[in-house]
Amino acid sequence: MKISTRGRYALRVIIDLAEHNSENYIPLKDIVSRQEISQKYLEGIMTDLAKAGLLEGQHGKGGGYKLKRSPEKITVGDILRLTEGDLAPISCLEKNAEPCSRVAECRTLPMWENFYNLVKNYFDGITIADLMKTNPTGGDNYII
Repeated sequence: MKISTRGRYALRVIIDLAEHNSENYIPLKDIVSRQEISQKYLEGIMTDLAKAGLLEGQHGKGGGYKLKRSPEKITVGDILRLTEGDLAPISCLEKNAEPCSRVAECRTLPMWENFYNLVKNYFDGITIADLMKTNPTGGDNYII
């Protein structure tokens, strides 16, 4: 499994918003500056995060983004499923997958199911609040 830059950047942005959380919206240019991510690329990620109900955005003067849920209620799994799609290691375990004709004699399926459950449980067990606690440099650049 390989997590794309889209998934890693989305995590960085959510952490950034959580750490700079206030009543005010945070301008996209501020996030771009702190995270050193292309504004154009980040705009697409922000749109997806807003559509998923994780962010609230406002245009114009005083506009920007802020979290709609607390960092304790957003998991890494939420972000990765949004940006990466299903985290299933094989196609027959993906949501709405066609039933496999070999399921009855598949010797590897239990292994893949166990692996998939490990991945889901791991990422769903880490919140954005947890990641905020583990910033070793104390700065605004997250290496994810």
